[in-house]
Amino acid sequence: ITSSKSTVLEPTTIIIILALIKHKPILLSLSNLSPSTTIPSTMSSFTSKYADELIANAAYIGTPGKGILAADESTGTIGKRLSSINVENVESNRRALRELLFTTPGALPCLSGVILFEETLYQKSSNGTPFVDILKKGGVLPGIKVDKGTVELAGTNGETTTQGLDGLGERCKKYYEAGARFAKWRAVLKIGQNEPSELAIHENAYGLARYAVICQENGLVPIVEPEILVDGSHDIRKCAAVTERVLAACYKALSDHHVLLEGTLLKPNMVTPGSESAKVVPEVIAEYTVRALQRTVPAAVPAIVFLSGGQSEEEATRNLNAMNQLKTKKPWSLSFSFGRALQQSTLKTWGGKEENLKKAQDAFLVRCKANSEATLGTYKGDAQLGEGAAESLHVKDYKY
Repeated sequence: ITSSKSTVLEPTTIIIILALIKHKPILLSLSNLSPSTTIPSTMSSFTSKYADELIANAAYIGTPGKGILAADESTGTIGKRLSSINVENVESNRRALRELLFTTPGALPCLSGVILFEETLYQKSSNGTPFVDILKKGGVLPGIKVDKGTVELAGTNGETTTQGLDGLGERCKKYYEAGARFAKWRAVLKIGQNEPSELAIHENAYGLARYAVICQENGLVPIVEPEILVDGSHDIRKCAAVTERVLAACYKALSDHHVLLEGTLLKPNMVTPGSESAKVVPEVIAEYTVRALQRTVPAAVPAIVFLSGGQSEEEATRNLNAMNQLKTKKPWSLSFSFGRALQQSTLKTWGGKEENLKKAQDAFLVRCKANSEATLGTYKGDAQLGEGAAESLHVKDYKY
């Protein structure tokens, strides 16, 4: 092929021209690129020795039919839970509650991961078996909360940023050696007249990204959790718009930090009306939530594990079920990472009394099975509701 001036075109140029005419992409092997070729800066540069393990563990946690138990409440938060049933907040009682959950017959097959607080990562059951070993034997990956809580972000109207990046690499290394295989970091944003601000969104997105890449460098799958609090009188459309803004910023930050998306999980809020607004049916929540995710979350992410955000146990399960019944594009599995929405009826049934142990474990198993079914879209709403299963768990400005 020659031009009108008889200039001979290079073979590569001919191939490109033909491809453009046919509107077909050209697939070039990186091995065939010349030494002077510049790789785009947006390409992931993650080359950790843990890459394959991270991808495998993230995919496993997202297995349909399974989900995550969030048992990573801080000492102060679990103290409030125990206080609600008149149980003293001491190490032995905290251990007893977690042993109740981890040893419930039939519960672990419904779970793929359990998020632990640092204390729990090193605790043992009453017979001397480390909790980590109990979980692994049951096919459940242990995870660990690594953030240090939130502090007010200067220059904002009471918005926050999350602490814990200092020394995070060393802590992740230690947690991996102790048996943890994934981690959680919670960022918190709120909806107000002018919130969330661009400053708060940017600060929290980049904090999550820095946490994520540090985790991956040390073998831990990072759960990215940008929680938008349900507090307020906003409608569901406002929540959807804010959720899309926040998630878009998070994935821009993750890309900038070259985080391996296949080795991550997302833990977002469901898109719901504010706590002071009228409720809507699960089908509406499902539609708004999935659409927000479709617009912002790359298909490379293997799974999305929702937080319950103060919904009742039954509400959270029904909403998750509705999402999985929705007939639309969902390149990621949709599952759960529930704390209160898996434990509330169990806690009330137990009451800190040994004679209630069996009934409490039965209540926990009911919620585990219900949410397992919800990840498949097969929950029929026929779970036997334990005490407190239908009550709202909303706490304003919730601290974990």
